[in-house]
Amino acid sequence: MSPDWSVAEVQEFVPQAFDTSHLASLQGNGNGSVPAASPFDPFVTAPNPLSAASAVSSVQANAFPHDTAAAAAALGGAAFFAGQSGFQQPVPIAKIPWAISGMFMIFSSQMNSERNYRKKQQLRYKFYPKNAAIFGFPSWVYKAQSSKDGNFYALRRLEGFRLTNEKAIRSVQAWKRVCNGSVVTVHDAFTSRSFQDSSLIFVTDYHPLSKTLAEQHLGSGARFQGRHNAHIPEQVLWGYMTQIANGLKAIHSNGLAARVIEPSKILLTGRNRIRINACAILDVVQYDSQRSVGDLQRQDLVNFGQLIVTLGANSPNVMHNPTKAMEHFTRAYSPQLKNSVFWLLNGMQKDQDRNIDIFITGISSQLMSTFDSALHLDDELTSDLSRELENGRLVRLLTKLNLVNERPEYEHDRQWSENGERYFLKIFRDYVFHQVDAQGDPVVDMGHVLTCLNKLDAGTDEKIALVSRDEQSCFIVSYKELKKALESSFQALLKPSRRLH
Repeated sequence: MSPDWSVAEVQEFVPQAFDTSHLASLQGNGNGSVPAASPFDPFVTAPNPLSAASAVSSVQANAFPHDTAAAAAALGGAAFFAGQSGFQQPVPIAKIPWAISGMFMIFSSQMNSERNYRKKQQLRYKFYPKNAAIFGFPSWVYKAQSSKDGNFYALRRLEGFRLTNEKAIRSVQAWKRVCNGSVVTVHDAFTSRSFQDSSLIFVTDYHPLSKTLAEQHLGSGARFQGRHNAHIPEQVLWGYMTQIANGLKAIHSNGLAARVIEPSKILLTGRNRIRINACAILDVVQYDSQRSVGDLQRQDLVNFGQLIVTLGANSPNVMHNPTKAMEHFTRAYSPQLKNSVFWLLNGMQKDQDRNIDIFITGISSQLMSTFDSALHLDDELTSDLSRELENGRLVRLLTKLNLVNERPEYEHDRQWSENGERYFLKIFRDYVFHQVDAQGDPVVDMGHVLTCLNKLDAGTDEKIALVSRDEQSCFIVSYKELKKALESSFQALLKPSRRLH
């Protein structure tokens, strides 16, 4: 059987300057938005530690703490896939509890929530190669199904990583305790040679149809090049800030540091709904780092501020010139937002105590706006769920009707024959679905169908006239009697075989 697709045919999921000639043999196949919340209220000025008095006019923090030049030199100074050998499809082994069942792809759609949820269930498996600039190793993300619980997870593989200290991978245990709605949950980490090399693999929650903030707002990746980046409204930025602050509080409270507050590592999983991704990786890769946890947490605040400035400018390279970046940010957004970002960017300074708790206190008004929006979203989802429950009732009712009507194995049984007591259930089906008008044309009336099924489900006392197809039989029955007959007939099907011999 020929495969559904090949890597060479899916150019939009291959980074630029990536040689696909050696992947010609790699084949794969697959198996199988949240409604907009109410807009955030404008930021309200209030006395807080983020006031203009504590703001600093210039920013001296390093805009890019990660040494990308050194990472490129370590990889031979070329494109991060250029020097690798031919990639072969891995064969899962028994000692690994995560059976790799296909490839993972992150993309998005602006469809309505119902269609979006359906797409999440039908997402094809694809792989998505990642840049090596942040972690220092080429990384790949896969969608995988656990052989333990059957759930789907995302596997991030760091290619060519050799574990030299067993304590490094044990540091992931602390991340398992971080359970927060703004952080992608880390479940496990292990090493593997299933990819014909030494790989480090992290297991995290899988969020289908998600994409990064870099893809959404900065036009990052081959799929989004040439797209005009729209200005991000201030309410949306405040929403991002409150969610990231929520995630950082959970991380810092556990004595950890995120270390990956980057546009390419923040997932957009719904309408303005974000999560911090790829946590715990640098704790393993850079385990021998001499920086203290407190220093790394303050660096999180600086990276947080740089992220907001970058998003506000719609340019990934804007922080190369911090002064110009802040001038643009000041013109585009309110003084309150500017002061908050200034406070974050000066997180490494020792002039005063700076931590995520103080920052959260300063943006408390925005937290209330976000909480109010979450309550409205909860009401909308509850309403949608109620409609789906109604649909579920009707589906169960239709299933019972079709299980009872015209069963050939009971053809000579009087209870299931044309003269039996189930006969008017067959006529009721015609009454609901097979009506015709005076000219003999089919009547397609969804309102009539839903009304009849709802009355049958409720078992009302309303009576209807049911006429057979040959017009020789007529029954006057109530929906209550129909429901009783349907339930008794369905229960009879569940009993041991009663077929006549």
